Amino acid sequence: MKFMLMRKADEDTEKGSLPSDQVYRAMLDYNERMIQAGVFLFGNGVRPTSEGCRIAFRNGEATVTRGPFTPVSDQLAGYSVLEVDSLEEAIDWAKQWPCEDSNGNVTLELRRYFELSDFEPGALKDEHQRHTRLPMELNIHLSFPGNCREAMTFYQQVTGGVLEAMIPYGETPAAAEVPAELADRIIHASLNIRGRRLMGADMAGDCHQAMQGSCVHLEFDTLERAAEVFDQLQQGGQTIMPFEETFWAKRFGMTTDRFGTHWMIGYGTGQCPQNANTEEVNAP
Repeated sequence: MKFMLMRKADEDTEKGSLPSDQVYRAMLDYNERMIQAGVFLFGNGVRPTSEGCRIAFRNGEATVTRGPFTPVSDQLAGYSVLEVDSLEEAIDWAKQWPCEDSNGNVTLELRRYFELSDFEPGALKDEHQRHTRLPMELNIHLSFPGNCREAMTFYQQVTGGVLEAMIPYGETPAAAEVPAELADRIIHASLNIRGRRLMGADMAGDCHQAMQGSCVHLEFDTLERAAEVFDQLQQGGQTIMPFEETFWAKRFGMTTDRFGTHWMIGYGTGQCPQNANTEEVNAP
């Protein structure tokens, strides 16, 4: 089951104050522990309500009210989405919130997501089930001719993901049957990037096939980070499409890295300007 763990606002967050290096490090370590435990899906801090707004509909008409909003304690400063087995497990993780944040004076709120099982049987539920018969995960598996360890270590450094598995053939139950030249090669590697996995393995003999007709796509929310990753991946490889503005993205590029993996790197992909006629007022 999924829970949203919400960090309520306070006077400092409503001023737009950024966390100190100490608090930032503590939060990174906390999120890393949850990632390693497989319970952290994603999370973000949000800017103060003075930079936001509320949109209220009355008889179908939208009214936009600019912040700031009060009381401060009712507002949201950030959130994390956790996937755990019970409310008690979610509470246990919430109780581990770093004490460095506001010197241990923080209010958190846990709210569980609605799930399909919460709804009564019926035609609408059946229709929804037909539309949501999805696999639990969608992962990418790469084939390597013997340099899987080097490639996956490089991908971890470039993306900042968690390298959660790097298993040599010689450390499997079938190690006694593995030829000596394969013992240190990788039978399974897994790089966790925000809950999605880039996996890989060294293929023996003629089993390796070069990547054809497919790419690994990475989308970033800052231009600087997208450009940095594109530059790192293209070094020693081949640029297929320069990292430039396109009609479908603010920036987009394609490259084949030195290991033969094809990449698409995007920033602002699919973002189109939206126009809406709404009435705006200011909050008192």
